[in-house]
Amino acid sequence: MTPPDPSTVRTPGPWTHRDVSANGILLHVAEAGQGEPVLLLHGFGGLWWSWHHQLRHLADAGYRVVAVDLRGYGDSDKPPRGYDAWTLAGDVAGLIRALGERSAHVVGHAWGGLLAWSVAAMRPRVVRSVSVLGAAHPLALRTAVSRVPLGRRGAQARAMRHLLRFQVPMAPEKWLTADDAANLSALLRRWAGPQWRDTDDFVATTEPLRHAMGVPGVAHSALEYYRWAFRAQFRGEGRRFRKDVDTRVTMPVLQLHGEADPCVLPATARDSTPWRGPRSRFVSLPDVGHFPHLEAPERTSAELVDFLSGL
Repeated sequence: MTPPDPSTVRTPGPWTHRDVSANGILLHVAEAGQGEPVLLLHGFGGLWWSWHHQLRHLADAGYRVVAVDLRGYGDSDKPPRGYDAWTLAGDVAGLIRALGERSAHVVGHAWGGLLAWSVAAMRPRVVRSVSVLGAAHPLALRTAVSRVPLGRRGAQARAMRHLLRFQVPMAPEKWLTADDAANLSALLRRWAGPQWRDTDDFVATTEPLRHAMGVPGVAHSALEYYRWAFRAQFRGEGRRFRKDVDTRVTMPVLQLHGEADPCVLPATARDSTPWRGPRSRFVSLPDVGHFPHLEAPERTSAELVDFLSGL
């Protein structure tokens, strides 16, 4: 079976697709609306399409909304390296400037949320605010994962056991892409909330994500995020990263978190409080799992608009 061409992820809609040169690579973005810039960063197994609801809702609310395929995903470039925190933060900062903006509101889900926290700490001048969905501060997550996996205190480590599975070479790539990325769908179903995972909307929403995982190079690139994060803990760059992000950010932070999230546990997300800036807030979403922007799109968009409009 012929793998899908990267350009096939450019689903038409009330948005404009284009390529933007930033930090030495080309990044594909979908853009809609006019006003203050809001940059949307997807998580593992995602792409710009993960934000199709928010592209419409936030544009209607008067914002310039840009959803990007992160390095290695979708129709963005897929270089063999550059999946460390500093290069990824450089991608985001470079993209904001390449869009003609001095700064932007940065919204991230899961890995995109970790990246949003990192950019806010490392490149604060380009970030107006941070919104994170289904994510914790990188150091809150690290602390929770490193706890001894016994009893309640090790719950986060058990929830992220896929982190270890993804460290071996080649086999995880084959596992992710087998049977039209059926295993990606199984992962997303495991992390989704109970009210969404067995609906027709889940199938319709995740089909484009499965398709995009089959694009050559995407599975390997997606796993490189996990591989760097794990291996850096045993290298000097891990200590450097911890030092760089161990600061209370200067801008407001919105955390939107599903109370039924089985991947990044609500308790872990709440442990991010020491790193949140002034005028921050934490919003819990009952019966929502790891994907608030997909499971409860209208509530998520309304919370984002309420937060941004109050800044």
